[in-house]
Amino acid sequence: MSRNRALLTVTAASAALLALTACGSSDESGGAGDELGLSGGKLVVATEGTYRPFSYHDETDELVGYDVEVAEAVAENLGVEIEFQETQWDAIFAGLDAGRFDTIANQVTITPEREADYVFSTPYTVSTGVLVVAADNNDITSFADLDGKTSAQSLTSNWNDLAKENGATVEAVEGWAQAVALLEQGRVDATINDSLTYLDYANTEDASGIKVAAETDEESQSAFVVTPEKEALATAISGALEDLRADGTLAELGEKYFGEDVSE
Repeated sequence: MSRNRALLTVTAASAALLALTACGSSDESGGAGDELGLSGGKLVVATEGTYRPFSYHDETDELVGYDVEVAEAVAENLGVEIEFQETQWDAIFAGLDAGRFDTIANQVTITPEREADYVFSTPYTVSTGVLVVAADNNDITSFADLDGKTSAQSLTSNWNDLAKENGATVEAVEGWAQAVALLEQGRVDATINDSLTYLDYANTEDASGIKVAAETDEESQSAFVVTPEKEALATAISGALEDLRADGTLAELGEKYFGEDVSE
């Protein structure tokens, strides 16, 4: 063997060893998670934990819900661990901006205003909005009838914007449970929320004191959301959601929580 050929053989072997070492280091520091910009290979997801049936605690205090299980399935598809950080809705985008978590799984509706600042995955929930009033209220039968009335809303939700666009005075609340309580107590005239939230409440609680007065014509789409520098993560999540849609996982989760596929 010539000296040059021997040197080439040694060089190739050294390069292969370095490549193996580099691969080992990548695996140890997170592997797929590193490629997606995740800290330690773990997908950190913000969710309220108080928003049934999307994100809440069951009778054993375990964090469960449609959004929670979708996020877990996405993480499994991506081959990364998942960690949930429970955060109040009104602070959830500030936490995302600050880098406290990688994404949000909490029925974040895709809106033009949010798309200007954030990147969304493909939707995993499609639904309408409903205007809910007291059962004996016959004065409000459309969104236009909110003019001059009081509506209980989370200040950072898209439903808050809809209420204000129709002339309502907004009473700030932390979520659906508080909004319904104020409505049933007669302290507000209405509240707007996702139709799936209302259906779950009607199926699990005594909803005889409230009713749906109107429903939006347009559907709303909810998705995972990330900051612009993590666009690669949004793309990867979209791919995972397509896999989960194709293999029936999203349909199964919809059936489990709502009795039907709500992903499209």
